[in-house]
Amino acid sequence: MEKFKGVISLAKYDLLVEKVKHQIQNEIWNVGDKLPSLRKQVEISSMSLMTVLHAYQILESQGWIVSHARSGYFVAPKIQYANSEHNSSDAAIHTTENVDINNLIFDVLQASRTPNIIDFGSVYPDPKLYPRLQVNRALMAAASTMPTSSALDNLPPGNKDLRQIISKRYAAQGMNVHPDEIVITAGALEALNLSLQAVTQPGDWVVVESPTFYGSLQSLQRLNLRALSVRAHPRNGIDLDSLEKALQSHSVKACWLMTNHQNPLGCTLSNEKKGRLIELLAEYNVYLIEDDVYSELYFGSKKPLPAKAFDQQGMTMHCSSFSKTLVAGFRIGWVAAGKMALPIQKLQLMSTLSASAPIQLALAKYLSTRNYEKHLRQMRRILEQRKFTTWQILSTYLPSSVNVNYSEGGYFLWVELPKHMSSIDLYHQALKENISISPGKMFSASEKFDHCFRINSSFECLASEEKAIKKLAELIQNSINKGA
Repeated sequence: MEKFKGVISLAKYDLLVEKVKHQIQNEIWNVGDKLPSLRKQVEISSMSLMTVLHAYQILESQGWIVSHARSGYFVAPKIQYANSEHNSSDAAIHTTENVDINNLIFDVLQASRTPNIIDFGSVYPDPKLYPRLQVNRALMAAASTMPTSSALDNLPPGNKDLRQIISKRYAAQGMNVHPDEIVITAGALEALNLSLQAVTQPGDWVVVESPTFYGSLQSLQRLNLRALSVRAHPRNGIDLDSLEKALQSHSVKACWLMTNHQNPLGCTLSNEKKGRLIELLAEYNVYLIEDDVYSELYFGSKKPLPAKAFDQQGMTMHCSSFSKTLVAGFRIGWVAAGKMALPIQKLQLMSTLSASAPIQLALAKYLSTRNYEKHLRQMRRILEQRKFTTWQILSTYLPSSVNVNYSEGGYFLWVELPKHMSSIDLYHQALKENISISPGKMFSASEKFDHCFRINSSFECLASEEKAIKKLAELIQNSINKGA
């Protein structure tokens, strides 16, 4: 009898799942629409609250709907409920012998410095979200009490107290990372670059995602490394089957990947996928350089694990920083390098020597209080509200042929235009209107994402931001009309 009841329950929530899918497909509910609340759906369907909740959770896990804290459930962007994860006509792997992306990136970043610009193209969160006063007080206190030996004490691997605090933060996630495995660096980018240098030689193949963070492409260009770009999906992340084919066909030395809130797509790999990734790289003896600078900016109840949590072989160099959560200008990052900690320290001594001693001391002082966790909770709440609001406004004004990919975490939205359009053209048109975006070409060594662009959603959506989005929508619609 109990087994029979379980079958009936499954049929009920399955029925509701299919019903809501059918309603979305038939545009009864459109992208961004709010669905009936759980209790309202109980009244409509005559099902139990647990059955309705289970159905909504299934719809969310499949990408049909998204939940927003204290607001309810909403219809997700169309890209998230496409029938197939990838377009089979798209090349899964792209090889680039000579990466040349720096000039475009320089031009885009310089344009973002224009006074009074609406800076949707920024890589950093709204600086007003940083706890500047608290951190500055910690810096002044550190400077006034800094011992004369501080320069030596903070040489690689870095300030002992700061490494101890970072080690404890790993422990809070169930990870055993000894302080001696941690090297403090001048920002996450130095951690990533030093990790890359430690395991490669000029001419080696390095796997990156497609699209990927432009900093990885700049690093490959500077170190004369060859890029092996493996496609990533806005919802599910890197295609592991394609990654395996790349590892089989090329002598790959390292993978530079973002596993949590990837820039620019925003996707986070599931724990199952992270585990499989680690197994795959171990099988081919390939190092993972894990760029994890956005993991603190999650929207759920639990911080996502890094891929390093699944690594038993010590082949993962986990890199992060405080630049996205505290003060960008302080440029303090780290790498949990495992057995590569000593080679990375030696490389750092030949380049930057060490991260700033006063700032290391200041951060150790600030992080020893409860202020950081309180700040993070507030920052996550604001970022979640702003990202959702920006997504709703974009979904309201943009033409129906444009996809806006929403993800739970971080502060980036990935926008896909019709494939005949160029986001570079849109970028130049928007600049004339004092609006900055990040064109898709910044995130790839190929032309594959020229029709896409990235939006920073961390800034408050005031009248000026909404007006800028309306203008972007107008420019896009005009381009669509010309191409029709």
